[in-house]
Amino acid sequence: MSTHPSPIKHVVIIVKENHGYDNYFGQFPGGNGVALPASPNPPPKDPNHRHSAWLTRDKTAPRVAFPQADIPHYWSYANQFALCDNYYTDVAGPSTTNHLMLIMADSKLIDNPSSGYRKHPGPPLYDQPSLPSQLDAAKLSWGNYNGYAFEFIKYTAGKKRAWQQFATDAAAKKLPTVSWLYADEVMSEHPADTAAQRAAAAGDVSKGSQWTVSQVQALVAAGLWPEVAIFITWDDWGGWWDHVTPPEVEKWTDGTQFRYGGRVGCLVVSPYARKGYVSKALHSHVSLIKFCENNFGLPSLNARTKASDGMEDCFDFTQAPLPPPQ
Repeated sequence: MSTHPSPIKHVVIIVKENHGYDNYFGQFPGGNGVALPASPNPPPKDPNHRHSAWLTRDKTAPRVAFPQADIPHYWSYANQFALCDNYYTDVAGPSTTNHLMLIMADSKLIDNPSSGYRKHPGPPLYDQPSLPSQLDAAKLSWGNYNGYAFEFIKYTAGKKRAWQQFATDAAAKKLPTVSWLYADEVMSEHPADTAAQRAAAAGDVSKGSQWTVSQVQALVAAGLWPEVAIFITWDDWGGWWDHVTPPEVEKWTDGTQFRYGGRVGCLVVSPYARKGYVSKALHSHVSLIKFCENNFGLPSLNARTKASDGMEDCFDFTQAPLPPPQ
């Protein structure tokens, strides 16, 4: 860990939904990707992305991608800042498990708990340390902007803010030390599950990525760019095929692979991100918690964060600060 104070005063973790690396960045120059046929946007259905589907992905997962023209802003961020092409979800399963990993580097689940888990999460399953409890202990602040998985954790339950509050807090110079930010279901990039979601054009990746850009621009407009590190990642593999087989470091109770899960993109947007850099280092969602631990001098949450990298290769704190995204 560095001995001098970090210029990063705010970390923002933007969690989008259900797209793998090849599915978004397969043809990005310099990245470890493969070219796949284009998917309709929005996609006509939500691919099965439960653990059982992950185990059969080479035979059953759709082999399609959303081309640069659908998500030009994400490709622009990758060109201006850093993109990770060896970044994995931490559970070989769907959303809830990986959302939990992004908060406390742990999950006792490998699949979502029930059909109504997003709208009616809980009661709390976990009474154990989390990054929010670490931050509070260090007299630092945190904010959950529209994340449902916090309701499964006793310490963080009942403290959700609307996603719209993020830009308001930024403008008022009240942005927390660490923010987790989630879109609504239409702008989350999660393919539509229901007829109502399809009618609302849920899963349109162009609209979803524009939402993300709006949140980044809110930070810039608030004058916070000089002291921010923004991580944009996708919670789980989404049921889409990816050509990279994730390393196995933990098994589930039935002996199948628990960790790591599918490979997803992670964009590192900051004045101190390495410009136009494609990271080949092994990263995962837990790496984002480790970055916060390192940056703010927090203790390790558990053995996973202790063993994890902290996204170090994606930053150069000696460089002239990069201008905000165009």
